[in-house]
Amino acid sequence: ETPASHWFHFPLPGKRQTRYRPESNGGRDALAVLADSSASMVRRRIWVPAAQLGECRFSWRVPDLLAGADMGHVDLDDAPVRVGLVFDGDRSRFSARNLMMSELSLALTGEPMPYAILMYVWSKHRPVGQVLNNPRTDRIRKLVVSTGEAQLLRWDEHARDLRADFRLAFGEEPGVMVGQGVMSDTDNTHTRARAWYGPL
Repeated sequence: ETPASHWFHFPLPGKRQTRYRPESNGGRDALAVLADSSASMVRRRIWVPAAQLGECRFSWRVPDLLAGADMGHVDLDDAPVRVGLVFDGDRSRFSARNLMMSELSLALTGEPMPYAILMYVWSKHRPVGQVLNNPRTDRIRKLVVSTGEAQLLRWDEHARDLRADFRLAFGEEPGVMVGQGVMSDTDNTHTRARAWYGPL
């Protein structure tokens, strides 16, 4: 069993793996990323009851955004940085499509699809505050917290109210938070991206 505090690399079936490695950047400990027509994530299991959910702090540093990427379109859904938070909930509320997606996830990865994933993202064009459903399942919803090029090449800091953001994205109260992860992917646009994540 993986310890709750341990981060581990999680490849995605049929995808080239993004490279992650610890590195010092700008005077802080960071996780350096190189995505090259690839998609995979680094994640950990946790357990935070809904009543204890508070502020989530994270930072990322991006030298350039992805030309042609658009997280609203299934064939262009890439991002240089993503922070994902995984929540448990009443899976009996899944639609038939999401039940099918969960069964497919179980077959491909050995894990069912989570009840809900709230994903913080940096978009080239989409406005801050916009919520985007994943093109394949509405149980993954992306909240744009950085947009455009103003913050490129510097550490971009965020402090988010998890309960408020979950309500904004899903229209309901969050359940137990059971996982955290980061993901950089360029498999759809077939491009290269570098980035750094600070502590989450």
